[in-house]
Amino acid sequence: MPRRASGTRPPAIVVGLDSLQGIQCARILDGHGIPVVAIAEDRSHPNCRTNVCRDLLIAPTGTPELVDTLLELGADLDERAALFPCQDKSVRVISRHREQLEPFFAYALPPPEVVETFLDKVRFLEHAEAHGVRVPPAVVIRSRSDAERAARELAFPCLLKPSYRTTAWDSHTKRKVFMLANGEELLQAYETCRTWSEAFIAQRWVRGDDSNLYSCNCYFDHNGKPLATFVARKLRQWPVDAGSSCFGEEVRDDPTLAGTLGFFATVPYHGLAYLELKKDDESGDYYVIEPNVGRPTGRSAIAEAGGVQLLYTMYCDLLQLPLPPIEERTQRYAGTKWVDLRHDVQSGFTYWRSDRLGFGEWLRSYRGSRAHALFDWRDPAPFLADLWLAAKEARERLVRPGGAGTQ
Repeated sequence: MPRRASGTRPPAIVVGLDSLQGIQCARILDGHGIPVVAIAEDRSHPNCRTNVCRDLLIAPTGTPELVDTLLELGADLDERAALFPCQDKSVRVISRHREQLEPFFAYALPPPEVVETFLDKVRFLEHAEAHGVRVPPAVVIRSRSDAERAARELAFPCLLKPSYRTTAWDSHTKRKVFMLANGEELLQAYETCRTWSEAFIAQRWVRGDDSNLYSCNCYFDHNGKPLATFVARKLRQWPVDAGSSCFGEEVRDDPTLAGTLGFFATVPYHGLAYLELKKDDESGDYYVIEPNVGRPTGRSAIAEAGGVQLLYTMYCDLLQLPLPPIEERTQRYAGTKWVDLRHDVQSGFTYWRSDRLGFGEWLRSYRGSRAHALFDWRDPAPFLADLWLAAKEARERLVRPGGAGTQ
């Protein structure tokens, strides 16, 4: 790790470069002239080809080995650096070892019990219900009998998701959740997934298209004051109906903003925060779907593209530097969009095949100012490497026995 050059800013440590939120975080901070040191698990990951990092370290980002790497890095720093964990697993590890890291790094996290509650979907559900937060009807599943009760009691379709995404879950599927049409499918899914997590949630699907999903990204200072907020909504996601955002736009939606600020006021909160809500098509009610705690999200970049310096505000606040002007922390509602190009092509094709989106409508949705998840003219290698990898995987599926190439 090179020493800080005279006149440069304190570095930012981005943990989890090999994630969508990690590469976006590194690019945003580099754009402000901040030296970025990144940590990733997989050196061969497309994001590790980026040109924005001053240094790249390879280490596990979800185990105590991450702490060892950070302590070695911290001992070589001239001053405290700003720490940006970009995945839930990194947030959990850093939170649990915060006292060891405190001498070397400035971080923004709520108290440990808040981190643990919001990272665990079962504990989050219990917290929301205890504080009168509207969430979709759900059943916690820890056994076959719980699954059978959910199959009897829940309205369908429903979603099945783990209390948190374990290594076992990620090794078997890339999906965040499974959408199930009836009780039989729920029981089948439970039998398939029951060894992947200690607990699951079966939750009624809120009626409405992907565009009914609203979210708010925030940064709260150590007093719990929101220094920056940004409201957006999904337009498309991949996989469709039960996946991750691949196309979104900023919107003005006061219920989402008020609901987010009210939710995080139920606990002592410091740091980056995100809340996703869905508006029910029939009742018009908003239901809280899930929070993210202590890290950037996949769509944090839409805030920066829309003129709200979310991550830079955190950097300045952590290191006691002058905050960006208030106009750079206030949403202007200019209609900025965000796109994960490769996955949006997949999503758009699926929408088109099901007569939910015309080709012309899909093209017109790209009009206006856009932030890209991975594509960047100034840093093209990660996007090109991701395309190459996706093409290689698609070819392997075609020639694999039982694949399309064998028909």
